[in-house]
Amino acid sequence: MRVEARIFELLTVFFFGIGTLYLILSKEPAGSAALYLTGGLALIVGTYFRFVARRLDAPRPEDNPAGEVADGAGDVGFFSPGSYWPIILAGAVALTALSLAFMYFWAVAISLVLVLIAVGGLLFEYHIHPADH
Repeated sequence: MRVEARIFELLTVFFFGIGTLYLILSKEPAGSAALYLTGGLALIVGTYFRFVARRLDAPRPEDNPAGEVADGAGDVGFFSPGSYWPIILAGAVALTALSLAFMYFWAVAISLVLVLIAVGGLLFEYHIHPADH
C-alpha cells in the first residue's frame, strides 16, 4: 500500500502545483478550483492508503517483486450472493438527485430518509443479533 499512497501523494502535489500555475497564468477561478479539488481528492485517497499501509504487518504479495500469482490465492472477502439493497439504494439516490434537480425540497427530505434506510439495510443485512442469555 505504500506505493499506492506515494502515487496519490505525488498526484496531490502535481494537482496543487498545476492549479496554482493555472490560476496565475489564466486568472480563471473555475479551472483552478477544479484542480485544487482534484488535488484534495487525491490527498484523501493517499492519506487513506498511508493509514492502511501502517496497519499491515507483512508485505502484500503484490509488493513482492519475486511474487507468484499463487501467493495471492485465498479468500478475498465476503460478497453477498443476492441482495436487493443496492437496487433500493440506487433508486433512493436517483430520487434524491431528481428532487434536487427540480428543487422539490419536500421530496429531498423524503428521499434522504429513504437513502438512510437503504444504507442501514445494506450495512446490517447480515448482522446477527447476539444471543439473549
